[in-house]
Amino acid sequence: MQTSDDMMNKGTILRRNSLADDVAAGLQAQIAGETYAVGDRLPAEPELMAQFGVGRSTVREAVRLLVNAGMLRVQQGQGTFVTSRQPLTGPLGKKLHGADYQELNEVRLLLEVKIAEKAALHRTRDDLARMKTYLRAREKFAKSGNVDATMQADVHFHTSIAVASKNSIMLELYQTIATHMLQSFKDRHKDTSDFAITQSMHKALLDAIADQDPAAALLWATRISTHNR
Repeated sequence: MQTSDDMMNKGTILRRNSLADDVAAGLQAQIAGETYAVGDRLPAEPELMAQFGVGRSTVREAVRLLVNAGMLRVQQGQGTFVTSRQPLTGPLGKKLHGADYQELNEVRLLLEVKIAEKAALHRTRDDLARMKTYLRAREKFAKSGNVDATMQADVHFHTSIAVASKNSIMLELYQTIATHMLQSFKDRHKDTSDFAITQSMHKALLDAIADQDPAAALLWATRISTHNR
């Protein structure tokens, strides 16, 4: 027999889950509606709590739901970042989840080359600003030896190029693959030396995109993709 306390506790749990779903849906709508771009950092927990009128546990549960859906990534000490405009579900997501590193990497490298070419044609000032922010972060973290932060900045940089390509299908494919690749990167890179070596190549790629030179962007993206890092 349930006591009144049991019923109250059960009601509280159900209410919290319902609120978390509502907050998750609200954040998902904002991301899909371009309030936040891929690569953007979400506001801190207190701001989200005030925005949705909920408690800290509800915000954390909502973020967890979107992390599981592949839309957000929590980076310890850095914040919560948007990784996809849509939930990464369906047969492709399952296929990529079970793919090995070599298969994923081949598709990623092919995408990066074409994405760079398209980004040079279609980038905006806002796109360039995001790229520059992530490239500076990549360099800073690489110099300080912070492996996780360097890899995250690298993924954000290339994702911001995918955003600038203005091809939603390539963007979704790249986001899905990058999400699955990150753990492999962590297993393979024990320091930031490879990232430091390729920093100048990434700067040249950014310059080519800024100059709206698709041939040069394709060239530098190819050099980056074929570099043994």
